[in-house]
Amino acid sequence: MADDDAVRAKLAALEAEVKADADAQRARKEAALAKLREQKAAQQAERDRQLAVITKKKREPEPERDESEGLGGALELATRANKVRNELAKKPGKGQKSWVVSSVASLVLGPIGWLYAGSWREAVPASAGWLLLATLASKILPTMLLMPVLLVALPLSAIGGLVYALQYNRHGGRQRLFGDKPKKQLRGG
Repeated sequence: MADDDAVRAKLAALEAEVKADADAQRARKEAALAKLREQKAAQQAERDRQLAVITKKKREPEPERDESEGLGGALELATRANKVRNELAKKPGKGQKSWVVSSVASLVLGPIGWLYAGSWREAVPASAGWLLLATLASKILPTMLLMPVLLVALPLSAIGGLVYALQYNRHGGRQRLFGDKPKKQLRGG
């Protein structure tokens, strides 16, 4: 029986040790959970503080827009677009320049195409510069490096040719697009 008592005592000591270990683990777990709750509470408090700061900033009220202002702008834009469409749709009369010919010539030839309908004061120097640039670039740069430049420059030149032709037809003569328009001087004064 002494052996049984010794085994029971060892068993009781082992149970007490396991229970103490379990209690210690539970205490660590509860401490970790409490620390996690505190961190979450601190994060939530920081979010609430930031939200309060943001909502305290007063936004300036946007000025009220007049609905008719937007509608009027849209109608004006539509009217202008319709005028341009009609202008492009009509065939050029006697003494007028074709916008198609001007655009295609400018697309293919660059600023040289501006000579068709553009102002001499702008088209001649631009054409000379274009020829000089093309000559120099063809001697220095390989064609592969020129292609991206041409893919941008030629469509822009075509737009210039289109605008020159439209201005020619509107005003009945060559008009400058760049620089100051020459001022008309009064005679006799």
